[in-house]
Amino acid sequence: MKEFVQQVVDGAAQGSIYGAVALALVLIYRTTGIVNFAQGEMAMFSTFIAWALLQAGLPLGLAIVATLALSFVGGMAIERVVIRPVEGAEPLALVIVTLGLLILLNSGAGWIWGFNNRSFPSIFGDATVTIAGVRIDVESLGIVAMMLVVVGLLFVLFQRTKLGLAMRAVAMNPESSRLAGIRVGRTLMIGWGLAATVGALAGVLVAPRLFLDVNFMGAVLIYSFAAATLGGFDSPIGAIVGGWIIGITETLAGYYVDFIGADLKILVPLGIILVVLMIRPSGLFGSREVARV
Repeated sequence: MKEFVQQVVDGAAQGSIYGAVALALVLIYRTTGIVNFAQGEMAMFSTFIAWALLQAGLPLGLAIVATLALSFVGGMAIERVVIRPVEGAEPLALVIVTLGLLILLNSGAGWIWGFNNRSFPSIFGDATVTIAGVRIDVESLGIVAMMLVVVGLLFVLFQRTKLGLAMRAVAMNPESSRLAGIRVGRTLMIGWGLAATVGALAGVLVAPRLFLDVNFMGAVLIYSFAAATLGGFDSPIGAIVGGWIIGITETLAGYYVDFIGADLKILVPLGIILVVLMIRPSGLFGSREVARV
């Protein structure tokens, strides 16, 4: 039983990271209707910025705060320079643009920092606590707590602020929002900035668990797509819950199912994506589309 609880806590921590990237995907989708395939590479690039600031002598906390601020500005710049010129284009064109952004960021990071593996320190250290006889990493508890705080802040943003209401209005109907006096362009920029910030936070949380290199967010993005699909692409709460389900499921499957182990855990999110798309395409918390006949 103790091993089971430990695996669940570790899976929830890993799932929180998946949920953070899924949350970034949802933020962009809710504000622009675009599925951003470059979200993982944006997080990777931000994590390298944090690493570079550490190498320059900044303390870890200050480096991460500076990285989040730079990521917010960078996300807004990407929306203004890369996305806005193709705003309203066909979905295939938008997919190609985000895939091109993925390649650009991946190649750019390799050109600037190289392709070698690097270590990245954890915000929470490597201490452990014992709860009811179960040894749990402080890092796992900290990651879960941090994601809960992020979800709470975003809930307040969307439900209790004018900016959040404007973002919801733009997502539903940009043209009507313009007529109502909402600055749609600025709102979209802020949406991309928030998504880039949340993605950067996920990057600095997952980097200590992996080796930092230009491809370290690739597998995380697959799990995050599964989390967003499971929870619903228009539901921030669904993104986090979906991330937890994916993280706990893959951790338990890798530990208890012999033929899966560590090598085939990637099959878990892919299988979940397939099942969800067949049974409930809108996800567990997503809004169903209603069409008049």
